[in-house]
Amino acid sequence: MDRPAFTAALGHLFEHSPWVAEEAWLRRPFRDAAHLHRELCATMRAAARERQLALIRAHPDLAGRLAQQNKLTAESTREQASAGLGALTAEELADFQRHNAAYLARFSFPFIICARLNNKAAILAAMRTRIGDPPETEFATALGEIEKIAQLRLADVLKAD
Repeated sequence: MDRPAFTAALGHLFEHSPWVAEEAWLRRPFRDAAHLHRELCATMRAAARERQLALIRAHPDLAGRLAQQNKLTAESTREQASAGLGALTAEELADFQRHNAAYLARFSFPFIICARLNNKAAILAAMRTRIGDPPETEFATALGEIEKIAQLRLADVLKAD
């Protein structure tokens, strides 16, 4: 694929950040899907901190305002629904919103977890635990969770072909 086609096919793997795929294209050829994923992640990790922070901030709150307004990307909608976040009680929703707000106030970026690998109880437990982490730890954890999300999204793309 040429660079525009590659970016068009894989630009969505990193939430609203097609630059990751666009820049990873320069690392080709890729031996297999695992190698491609590693190179995408290496591109993300090599980016300036400000660019990484913008990527983290591009992610929506879990069960947040955008989800309530049906304004998530198709991928985020499916991922949050798979964790049970699309069918929360009013009390659960309020709990998520309270934790999202506290986390954002502490770290200045949204709480990120690979929803497809968790359920709503596990996500809430992680929110409660991770709020006590140092900011650098949470920044690194967010990038690690983004890598998991991208890996699952890449697997979906490859299955569809």
